Amino acid sequence: MVEIKTEPAVDAMRLTGRVVADALAAARAAAAPGVRLLDLDEVARGVLREAGATSPFLGYRPSFAPTPFPAVICVSVNDAIVHGIPDGYRLRDGDLVSVDCGAVVDGWAGDAAISFTVGTPRPEDERLMDATQRALAAGIAAAVPGARIGDVSHAIGSIGRAAGYGISRDFGGHGIGRQMHEDPPVPNDGRPGRGFVLRPGLVIAIEPMFLAGGTDAYVTDDDGWTLRTADGSRAAHFEHTIAVTEDGPRVLTMP
Repeated sequence: MVEIKTEPAVDAMRLTGRVVADALAAARAAAAPGVRLLDLDEVARGVLREAGATSPFLGYRPSFAPTPFPAVICVSVNDAIVHGIPDGYRLRDGDLVSVDCGAVVDGWAGDAAISFTVGTPRPEDERLMDATQRALAAGIAAAVPGARIGDVSHAIGSIGRAAGYGISRDFGGHGIGRQMHEDPPVPNDGRPGRGFVLRPGLVIAIEPMFLAGGTDAYVTDDDGWTLRTADGSRAAHFEHTIAVTEDGPRVLTMP
């Protein structure tokens, strides 16, 4: 069932969104060669704790997962697309890192993700991240009253396909509110004019994930969580939680 949020609810979700943005910014600032992924998780935990927020990631166990998720952020490095579990891996110069974070404040959830390079960036990684960010912006711009979910999906997918990238089709955006994952699903590729009609008060997380190798294929690590490109190419992931309003899309997970 799709829940349409009231204006006070959207305002409350904006407060949660700021916490998510702060946690992502802190994790990015802490990322440097030699820093462990576990250290980034601890930084994000500190931000949530200071804000009085809880994590919708910690202990989350969807149907595909063999175990509950053990951290408050997903950290996916290089060929990892999404759902990477923070561990003892120490970041290296040139690593492409995607961090996904959620928070819950006063019962309202927020969800966002960023990708960045540690140290010296590769030009091809910069192009990948730029295209993924442009796709996120295009998807957000398409989220207006009267449009359909397929319009958002098409806006994202068109940029990824034109750039020659693969697209995560089994995992994508989603509704969000009292729960981190609600209806409707928001695929990263699709046909315009199809799917749920967007209405003011609908809140969704839009999250393109592009695969540099150009194929959509992925494999799952033995941990049952981490998704990696099947060809070993790198991946990027950006996400915002947004509300559909009469005045246009409102991004809730900005600083």
